[in-house]
Amino acid sequence: MLLKTFGWSFAVTALGLVAAAFYGGWTAFGIVAILAILEISLSFDNAVVNAGILKKMNAFWQKIFLTVGVLIAVFGMRLVFPVVIVAISAKMGPIEAVDLALNNKDRYQQLVTDAHPAIAAFGGMFLLMIFLDFIFEDRDIQWLRWIERPLAKLGKVDMLSVCIALIVLLITSFTFATHAHQHGGAHVDKAQTVLIAGIAGLITYMVVGGLSGYFEDKLEEEEEREHEEEEEAARSGKQKPAIVLAGQAAFFMFLYLEVLDASFSFDGVIGAFAITNDIVLMALGLGIGAMYVRSLTVYLVRQGTLDDYVYLEHGAHYAIGALAVLLLVTIQHEINEVITGLVGVVLIAASFFSSVRRNRALAAAGEGSDEKAEVSSGV
Repeated sequence: MLLKTFGWSFAVTALGLVAAAFYGGWTAFGIVAILAILEISLSFDNAVVNAGILKKMNAFWQKIFLTVGVLIAVFGMRLVFPVVIVAISAKMGPIEAVDLALNNKDRYQQLVTDAHPAIAAFGGMFLLMIFLDFIFEDRDIQWLRWIERPLAKLGKVDMLSVCIALIVLLITSFTFATHAHQHGGAHVDKAQTVLIAGIAGLITYMVVGGLSGYFEDKLEEEEEREHEEEEEAARSGKQKPAIVLAGQAAFFMFLYLEVLDASFSFDGVIGAFAITNDIVLMALGLGIGAMYVRSLTVYLVRQGTLDDYVYLEHGAHYAIGALAVLLLVTIQHEINEVITGLVGVVLIAASFFSSVRRNRALAAAGEGSDEKAEVSSGV
């Protein structure tokens, strides 16, 4: 099971490290290994959230996620995306941007750094909306009840998450503009860019999330209809051939996963520049890490880990909220990537151990008092 799920990741790791050694010797080998570990540590929460979405998709779309999705994640976000950022921010052609990435790495790194406020605003708002929509939803299983219960009641107010996100964005852009004025106004024009990028991130979330939610509802309706037809066919003694359910629903959930992965990868791509400004080594290292995130997502789905450890999804969403805040803070202040990675790991680890406590309490109390056990094991 483990080899089947992680086989491609192991193969890509071996090929990537060998390619790095041929490209730049043992130094390049070490850099690629460090980048891969960085990407995995920063994106573990990504895998948990992805698994919650992927388990709703059939085997065909899970394979698409592992094939086409990997190509988008590795080549699109880890290789093409940084080049596109430079091309847009420096107003140059893509070929010129690639030439700059390969032959003038210091200038390339500077241009990506200059574009960081817009990247952080877009990704921060997208991730913040994911967290807010999760925390304001009334759910049966709650991890931090002391905060989740009152927030679930507040969540009954329409569009509350959007209002809060917009307030956060306005405060962020305003403080960024104020900071720029106090330091000579060098980045005053970027305050507007931050505002526009943040609104773009919000719109992207609402469009993609709205479409995926709409077609997910359609998928559930189609599954119910399919189940009724199967029961009727069984009663009549006829075999009904299986059909692919709601391709549009699966497609938009796949699209949502890709945008989600893109938002998660922002900190990894930016953080990679703290280690190297070589676009080839970045693509190799982050690409290896992205493969493990994909494989880990599928492993969590097939093992039913999210069903066994019910607070993991909560921990991942809290990590998303923390990452969103950190991304917005990095618009003005530099934050070490180790801190970013550790915050997510600590939150997910805490939710995992809370899940273990809950399971032990349920087992000790017996099936007849599940509800009581859950109350006593919650945080």
